Amino acid sequence: MTISKSVSLRLCAALAILTLPAAPIRATAIRFATLAPEGSAWMDVMHEFNTELKQKTGGQLEFKMYPGGVQGDDRDVVKKMQIGELQAAGLTGVGLGMIAPAVRILDSPWLFHNAEELQAIHKKFDPEFFRDFEKGGYVLLGWTDLGFVYIFSRDPINGPSDIKKEKMWVWEGDPIADAAYKVLGVDPIPLSVIDVMSSLETGLIDAVYGPPLGVVALQWFTRTKYIYSVPLAYSSGAVVVSKRTFDALPPGQQKILLALGRKYFARLNAMTRRENAQALKSMEAQGLKLSSSPTAADVKFYDKLGHQARLSLVGRLYSASLLERVESSLAELREKRAPRGNR
Repeated sequence: MTISKSVSLRLCAALAILTLPAAPIRATAIRFATLAPEGSAWMDVMHEFNTELKQKTGGQLEFKMYPGGVQGDDRDVVKKMQIGELQAAGLTGVGLGMIAPAVRILDSPWLFHNAEELQAIHKKFDPEFFRDFEKGGYVLLGWTDLGFVYIFSRDPINGPSDIKKEKMWVWEGDPIADAAYKVLGVDPIPLSVIDVMSSLETGLIDAVYGPPLGVVALQWFTRTKYIYSVPLAYSSGAVVVSKRTFDALPPGQQKILLALGRKYFARLNAMTRRENAQALKSMEAQGLKLSSSPTAADVKFYDKLGHQARLSLVGRLYSASLLERVESSLAELREKRAPRGNR
């Protein structure tokens, strides 16, 4: 049997195609932004997360990092995620409130007495919070708790009357801090977080708030002298990825991304609790003075103020039902843990 010249040419072309090396699968780079500066514990963990993510996906999925606020503060970053310029972010409560307002109940003023209470609320309410993130168009990769928020000031603070004397900073557009200051009778100065350091240097403000690690990482402590020992709130953060980006990933990559998020952010939270305590001690060693520990009367006073502040946020961030259920859960927990003589 003879083969025509044209058939022969077609066979040769087909064989040539079959022997060509397969085109490499294009890797996906998730553009990730955060206020956390390079060299901080948060960024160290993100780099470890990214290294294992690339290994587990054969180099087909990774984060492209934008740390240190180079993409702007939380509000800027969320807007960029909404238009697809960014796909993921490590957010503080301000950013979380833009995409899932109800989760900001975790940041509400004077709600938690300790980290164990926070974990109990997470265990009970996280399924609701996960749904809130998805409704907002995002997938939660993990909580990145920032810790208890303290006031750092140039002048000593020993109670609410002293706070009123300070030129207090408030993160512009943050309803949580606004609610806390309102019940304290304080008129704060709203600024972007990016403008805080320069404002401390010029004297526009003389008191700021934040978790110890964050205040150290941002170097705000170098412009203050005192730390008020009563925390304003517990600051919760999270790493989220846009649902559109997540849904476009192969199922295997989705599974790896979620599993690594659970692994690394659980470790980060444990590390953050330890390092916040160390950061407080380090600042004291460098000359900052911590006020006396709150008395039982102080705790009762701020519990009452906290309830007032949280009520003012009903309908703006979360429902009355959610607030009632969270406060009731905490009351039950404290009742169980209270010594018999204090009941």
